[in-house]
Amino acid sequence: MHELPVTQGMLSIALEHAERAGAKKITAINITVGEMSGIVDDSIQFYFDFVSKDTPAQGALLTFERVPARFHCKACDEDFSVGDNGQWACPHCGAWSVEILAGREFYVDSIEVE
Repeated sequence: MHELPVTQGMLSIALEHAERAGAKKITAINITVGEMSGIVDDSIQFYFDFVSKDTPAQGALLTFERVPARFHCKACDEDFSVGDNGQWACPHCGAWSVEILAGREFYVDSIEVE
């Protein structure tokens, strides 16, 4: 259910920028989502349809660009992605001392307006 406040925030950002641009209608909102963010696209769409009702964003197309998780090993200085086994250990040296480089993103990348 954490998608409801996130969706409300996303809508507020889009409406604020559309108003600043003098737009009457938002036709699309392009969103970047990291695979580790816990954000579920269908839930965002469901809540968006509800919270955008009677706003200039009603009916806007939501597009989601997924960002894969990337890590940096503090032990051997290698960057890597989580393998098919889903483990966060460095595939180069086996260390578990890693830093998350990407995959937690969630932001409005752009909006399209009329």
